[in-house]
Amino acid sequence: MRGEVRITAYTEEPQALARYGALLDEAGEPVLTLTAGRPQKDALIARAREVETREQAEALKGLRLYVRRDVLPEPDEDEFYLADLVGLEARDTAGATVGQVKSVQNFGAGDLLEIAPADGGPTWWLPFTSDAVPDIRLAAGWLTAVRPAEIEENED
Repeated sequence: MRGEVRITAYTEEPQALARYGALLDEAGEPVLTLTAGRPQKDALIARAREVETREQAEALKGLRLYVRRDVLPEPDEDEFYLADLVGLEARDTAGATVGQVKSVQNFGAGDLLEIAPADGGPTWWLPFTSDAVPDIRLAAGWLTAVRPAEIEENED
């Protein structure tokens, strides 16, 4: 009612969004500058310099927001951001290239890597677990992808 916006946060603490400066659109253009906010579960209820009315807030519904990479904290030695996985070469356990990580998604049951096969064809999904992805070498540009065995349905 006061021009506040609800922003779903994919950060460890939603309040962190207020510390990252301008929030950007997909083109990298500044869209929102948060001036105040309060956490609410996995979201931040915030006031933004660019939003004064409920109508302006509603016009932003569904907008994907981003932050500049350089304002994020550096991950620890054994940590990384999921976005860092996009573009990595996917190799099997013998070291042969099987594809490339096209995206990282989460449809509610955990993170999944979308793998674009090296030989073309449709992409396939790999659970992002230590069993399916036992080795990640960001600096070298690859990860090990252990494709789960397919479960065949019994036609009885």
